[in-house]
Amino acid sequence: MFSVAALVPSPPVLVPELCGGVVEATGTGEPDPRVVLRATVLDAVRAFASVTDQWMVVGASGVEGAFGPETVGTFRGFGADVRVGFSAAAVAGAQRADPQLPLAALIAGWLRGQVAPCAVAEASIVAADAPPQDCAELGAKLRADLDGAAARHGVLVVADGAATLSAKAPGYLDDRARPVQDELDRALTAGDRAALRALDPQLCAELALAGRPAYQVLAGLFRADPVVETRYRAAPFGVGYHVSIWHPVGDDAA
Repeated sequence: MFSVAALVPSPPVLVPELCGGVVEATGTGEPDPRVVLRATVLDAVRAFASVTDQWMVVGASGVEGAFGPETVGTFRGFGADVRVGFSAAAVAGAQRADPQLPLAALIAGWLRGQVAPCAVAEASIVAADAPPQDCAELGAKLRADLDGAAARHGVLVVADGAATLSAKAPGYLDDRARPVQDELDRALTAGDRAALRALDPQLCAELALAGRPAYQVLAGLFRADPVVETRYRAAPFGVGYHVSIWHPVGDDAA
């Protein structure tokens, strides 16, 4: 049965080996934003994992794909051969690791290994240009499949907001990005499914808002607006990040 959903971002700096190890401080007396973000994400996924046995990961990439519990990947393309997988057995028995695994799947595999090594995951990666209606329908189908399962299933959505929020952002600064990101943050915090479904694919593509399809799958997963526990919403590197846990309520709850 479906029990809960969680939303986390996908910056590779979540993985300590990809940013020179565990960073304690910036040297200015202020907490390093990487440490704050990493700790918040890990805490949220621990809470998510505590009420789930199996994970369905949802993300977006250039090409859609499905990945099963045997999946093993590596962050080698991001600077370090950190191997991650969707089950402990897969990681232990792997002869090779896929260096082309979508980032959302890599981050999910790393999180599983960090907080719930006994959990088993699989992933549905949505195409970056998937139409909003298709994304919502995928979410609804996923929900129906999970409700029919015996084990406690959780959906982990790995997605980023606009990457054009500052001059140092990966997509540089786009003046249109801030109001779009503010509305996205509001919708995610409120669990406003209608607002998420209304995200414009063309505008999101122009603003490098790569998580748009995954957010719309998340909207389709619920039959009523959920109760959302928001734990983080900020853009420390010019990219909008949101960390939250989504609980079904009322007739939508199992």
